[in-house]
Amino acid sequence: MKRITKNHSENWEVSIIELRENGSLKYKVTRHLPKFSVAETKMFNNKEKAKKQFEEWLQ
Repeated sequence: MKRITKNHSENWEVSIIELRENGSLKYKVTRHLPKFSVAETKMFNNKEKAKKQFEEWLQ
């Protein structure tokens, strides 16, 4: 199961994806700068920490 939310902030695309892997949930937070083909991704086991990172990258 994947859930993707995208938002643009200062030309960054920010997404959060929920991944189900062997019965456990992981959260992948990525920010991508298409203009320069640059991306940064962080993986989390904790939903709240993933949301916090997502919100931080939106600002």
